[in-house]
Amino acid sequence: MAEKKMSAYRKNQLKSLLLQIGQVMLEEEEQEAKEEKMKYMEENCPALSVPDSMQELQELCRRLHKEIDLVDDERYDIEMKVKKSNKEIDDLRSTIQDLNGKFKKPTLKKVRMSADAMLAALLGSKHKVSLDLRANLKQVKKEVKEEEKQTGDWRKNIKEKAGMDGRKKMFETEA
Repeated sequence: MAEKKMSAYRKNQLKSLLLQIGQVMLEEEEQEAKEEKMKYMEENCPALSVPDSMQELQELCRRLHKEIDLVDDERYDIEMKVKKSNKEIDDLRSTIQDLNGKFKKPTLKKVRMSADAMLAALLGSKHKVSLDLRANLKQVKKEVKEEEKQTGDWRKNIKEKAGMDGRKKMFETEA
């Protein structure tokens, strides 16, 4: 069975009605929250009467400080209970995961890092070591081979080697 489609006018009318109802509900909730707040303040916070004399004022301050200390103690106790329960929850979650024996292995991605960035990631920001691979290498002087010394550049001694006398000298020096 095919369902009948609603017209655009009908959709807009229903949408506007829903928005109006939602707005009225939000206003009612805000009003209720204000009333609850006022009720709580009347119950827990009596009206403050400022005393006339200095002694009465000091006594009021002492009493307020005692109440503040009590509230801080309660707050601290509640915070400790919350921390303890959160730790217990984490421990229970880890034991559940251990009992299930299912560990999700994350998929690893290839990351291109320079050597300096890798050291910074491994050692942290405390150890700032720059990796200069060429600094630790041994310095080696390049020795010129004797053959290269003897032959040298062929253009330098063209006149000496010209003719038969020059060829004879070449054979004598090599032998």
